[in-house]
Amino acid sequence: MSAQSELQQRTSVRTKEPVQYNVIMINDDFTTMDFVVMILIEIFKKDSVTAEQLMLEVHETGRAVVATYPYDIAVSKVNKALSRAREYGFPFRMVVEERS
Repeated sequence: MSAQSELQQRTSVRTKEPVQYNVIMINDDFTTMDFVVMILIEIFKKDSVTAEQLMLEVHETGRAVVATYPYDIAVSKVNKALSRAREYGFPFRMVVEERS
């Protein structure tokens, strides 16, 4: 057996899952429920029933995890949602937190 094939046999490939981050939507008294549902459907790709359930959870509890992604994707989607909120004049807030 050659040294190279012996090395290949002893080397194991270890892949590590990327750290996941929760996208958390925070309730406010000004952003409309319709806008929140639109964001959940268009940016976070939720179906209308799930979007309405999440919107109500945010409204009733003050916040809700609406999605979980690797960091870059989570930040990109939050930035897109916040940009859209500014276009509509809403003080909409979302945060990204490492999933525990």
